[in-house]
Amino acid sequence: MVRNGEISVADAKRVLRKKWWIPAISIPLLAALGFAATLVLPKKYTSSTSVLVEQPIVSPDYVKPVVTVDLNQRLASMKAQLLSTSRLEPIIDKFGLYSDKRGKASKEALVYELEKSIDIGLLEPMAGATDRRPPGFEISVTFDNPKTAQEICGEISSMFREQNIQGRIQQATETTDFLTQQLDEAKARMDEQGARLAQFKRQYLGSLPEEESANLQLLAGLNTQLEADTQALNRAQQDKAFNETMLTQQEANWKLLQSGQENPDNLDRQLAILQDQLTTLLARYTPEYPDVIKLKSQIDDLKKRMAQEPDANASTNPARPKTHEPAQLQQLRARMKQDDLNIADLTKRQTQIQEQIRVIQGRIQSSPMVEEQFKELTRNSQAATDFYNDLLRKRSNSAMATNLEQQQQSETFRILDPPNYPSKPSFPNVPKMVGGGAAAGVVLSLVILYIFAMLDKSMYTERDVEKTLKLPVLASIPSIDAIVANKLKRHHGKSSNLEAA
Repeated sequence: MVRNGEISVADAKRVLRKKWWIPAISIPLLAALGFAATLVLPKKYTSSTSVLVEQPIVSPDYVKPVVTVDLNQRLASMKAQLLSTSRLEPIIDKFGLYSDKRGKASKEALVYELEKSIDIGLLEPMAGATDRRPPGFEISVTFDNPKTAQEICGEISSMFREQNIQGRIQQATETTDFLTQQLDEAKARMDEQGARLAQFKRQYLGSLPEEESANLQLLAGLNTQLEADTQALNRAQQDKAFNETMLTQQEANWKLLQSGQENPDNLDRQLAILQDQLTTLLARYTPEYPDVIKLKSQIDDLKKRMAQEPDANASTNPARPKTHEPAQLQQLRARMKQDDLNIADLTKRQTQIQEQIRVIQGRIQSSPMVEEQFKELTRNSQAATDFYNDLLRKRSNSAMATNLEQQQQSETFRILDPPNYPSKPSFPNVPKMVGGGAAAGVVLSLVILYIFAMLDKSMYTERDVEKTLKLPVLASIPSIDAIVANKLKRHHGKSSNLEAA
């Protein structure tokens, strides 16, 4: 008895002993029905071909390919394009497919029917290969006519090959055009940044960071020149003052000489003045200095004149006639004019040097700000140049890759073998149909046996009695089958012992 839907091994054996004829009938019957279905169902023929993916002739280390999409993704994209309505309708018209359905079904339905008959799958890589990428893919076309299946398979494989070539060329060309456009824009930005940098250099010429050390050296040189000019100006001013003093004294002496008032006292005073002037000049110049030599000559002349004129007639000398101004006075005036010119020139040079010093100091003070702006402009210009060079390299590589695609020397699809002509139908498959029928017979038999086991309410064990009647079992009588089985078992055991003896 089966309780709670659970069947024990003993129950299964008991039901199978009683109902053995159910699987004996259902399994052969359904297997026969499967075989009969193979004779009735319409036959389908499958034509297939393998397409290998050939690697580029030129190594990717030399020319990097533009198309780097995984084969599985490319195949899915190409399959979506080639199995579209616009690509399958010409095949239907070319081979005259579904002529019996054209008036009844729409074009979309016919295209969908043809699409279902086409199967595309990747090939598995060889065992032990280091490269685990799929070596290619397989195209299979299933149709009710073997010749038509072969022709459609060949047409589909050719479409895949052409689509791969055109798609790769188009993608490579579009990539090159895009990089060319980006390269032109990058060149314009690079030129703009270069123009800004050049304008900045022209605007802040002399204040650029690389000119800071030169400015410092120039400033030091200007300071040295300014100090030298200042000292020269001081000396020129001292010379002018000295020459003015000498001129005043010489003019006074000459006026006395012209007025006839020259006497020994005046000559002595004039000699003392000349000696003072000589002392002053010797304090500043060497004895070989021209002014010192001239002053010594004047002193000697004055001493000779004082020795020639007697003291008694010194006060009664008549007035001397007027003479031209001595050359010494003219030389002193000329020297003073030269001193004025030197002072004016030195003052002008001093002003120019001070102005240059202010300019250089302004450049040095503005150098940090200029340096910051210069760094930013230089950084932007360098970034634009690097971006342009990178795009130029990529465009060159893309152009070479495009040439390879156009010459079909890159990755290509090669049809390994032409589509085969199917001599036997792929559907229905007799072994599969017969095996499927037998499997269905086994399942049906198990279901029927399970139903019979559930419907059987007989009690076969003490547990069944206790569960059904709710009473304990006091004694049990073995079945005749069990007694016979035990006797046969004992008899078989005795026979075995005698044979052994």
